[in-house]
Amino acid sequence: MLLIKTDRDLLLSPLQSVSGIVEKRHTLPILSNVLLEKKGDRLTLLATDVEIQITSSTLGASGDGDGAVTVGARKLQDILRSLPEKAEVSLILDDRRLQVRAGKSRFSLQTLPAEDFPRMVLSDGEVKKLTVTQKQFRQVLGQTQFSMAAQDVRYYLNGLLLLVDGRELRAVATDGHRLAYASMPLGESGEDSHKQELILPRKTVLELNRLLGDNDEPLVIELAANQIRFQFNNISLVSKLIDGKFPDYERVIPATLKNVLSLNRATLLQSMVRAAILTNEKFRGVRLVLGAGSLKIMAANAEQEEAQEEIEVEYSGDPIDVGFNVSYLLDVLNNTSVETIEWGFNDANSSALLTIPGNERFKYVVMPMRI
Repeated sequence: MLLIKTDRDLLLSPLQSVSGIVEKRHTLPILSNVLLEKKGDRLTLLATDVEIQITSSTLGASGDGDGAVTVGARKLQDILRSLPEKAEVSLILDDRRLQVRAGKSRFSLQTLPAEDFPRMVLSDGEVKKLTVTQKQFRQVLGQTQFSMAAQDVRYYLNGLLLLVDGRELRAVATDGHRLAYASMPLGESGEDSHKQELILPRKTVLELNRLLGDNDEPLVIELAANQIRFQFNNISLVSKLIDGKFPDYERVIPATLKNVLSLNRATLLQSMVRAAILTNEKFRGVRLVLGAGSLKIMAANAEQEEAQEEIEVEYSGDPIDVGFNVSYLLDVLNNTSVETIEWGFNDANSSALLTIPGNERFKYVVMPMRI
């Protein structure tokens, strides 16, 4: 049965959208597959790892009859990528095999029944709907996601806190050593919202960051009791939420700062990159010595090699000698695109606060370390 006849790019684009969550090795073989479902000229592709589900649809799939099948996502993607651009591709379902044909190329892939494919549905109950632009939400993710923990035993840190509070949406991430906070206005879509907190899993955040566009196209967010759904372009992403209590981030952000200086972000970033070359590979520590008119950045490693950078600054506060993990500083400098960064200290034993001058919607707290 001829299932689909279409242009290679019309098939590859939605496949790339959904296949990012497909695990290479899984205890359930069908989870390595993608579900292809054809109804009329609409083709829907669906992938899941049971925690997240991504659906993408496209028009322009000709072929006799409707049908559904699951096939290895990575193999199909690799085949389509290797074909010439604008190639016409036919998918033919023949006795539990999916034939992929393009020009004189022929491929035969194993399939598994579509009815065995697990699907997630949005849970019943009250659903709150918000509409924002993709660009706004992607910016909030970009300013915070790098602070998420990766495999912390405190499972609630392996994700990102989303907090809806009236007309504001806040995002917070922390791994216990640093914390990033960003917020954005919701406008009228958050008008009647009561306060709601939820924790997005790390994988969901990274996938959204990959899929969202840097444009003003709408992103519809639906919040349910233990799930969330994002709808944009022709993509629908449903994700389970992390069940846990996120730390009180407001207690972590310093309320008052005795010493504040402004620095050119690019100059500071370049100095940090150079100093980082000679840091200890395990601890990645740099020492910052701040005095009147100058900031020195120093690093040393186990081979007793040393690096020193000096930046002229307008500063007349207390002299400070403090250590930080240079990776945490590079993360924030690489993930903000402003010209100037404001850096606030109290003393060498307390957290430092990095902000953007004139912008209350971004804050980054980093703990000092002993050098």
